[in-house]
Amino acid sequence: MSIFARLTVRQQQQKVREEAILDATRVMLARKGYDLMTVDEVAAEAGIAKASLYKHFSSKESLAAAVMIELLDRALAFMDTLPAEMPPMEQMQALLRWALDLRLEGGLPLLPSTSSTLQASLLANREYVKRILALNERMTGLVKAAQARGVIEPDLPPDVAVFALYARTCDPAVDYLQMTGRYTNKQVADYLVRVAFGGLRGER
Repeated sequence: MSIFARLTVRQQQQKVREEAILDATRVMLARKGYDLMTVDEVAAEAGIAKASLYKHFSSKESLAAAVMIELLDRALAFMDTLPAEMPPMEQMQALLRWALDLRLEGGLPLLPSTSSTLQASLLANREYVKRILALNERMTGLVKAAQARGVIEPDLPPDVAVFALYARTCDPAVDYLQMTGRYTNKQVADYLVRVAFGGLRGER
């Protein structure tokens, strides 16, 4: 039985509208970034009145949080699809490749690290915090497992490695290389994953 079958008509309409709002938010975040995105633009992209949007989401920060929660859910779900026997380094490569593919398709929101208001809103959101902690724990476990296998420097703090990989997903090189038109999206992702894990010396 689908979730819609258990909802009233009104609830189904609300859910469809919320999904439309989140889709619009993802588009605007990927297109303009958080700082330049406005609630008016999200409402226009979703095809609803601004007042209707506020019935579902109270602020620009709550929109960003909802999109990030959904993204983290997708990242965790993707990791669940990876074979347990896959080496930890390959699992990290697969996750980075997944994120870069999403970014190149315009589906990865870009949030500023300098917005104290947004940071406070995200940290106050229990659902967001629960998911980011879960992803960090899994990524840290992969780094430690790779260190135990001798494929990552043993003296490198795991959190440094994890956040360095996160940073690759918002690298401006992604946009530049895509904009040149010299490479396909697949090539851009391939090259950036190679550099992230092999370095410029071409180590494998």
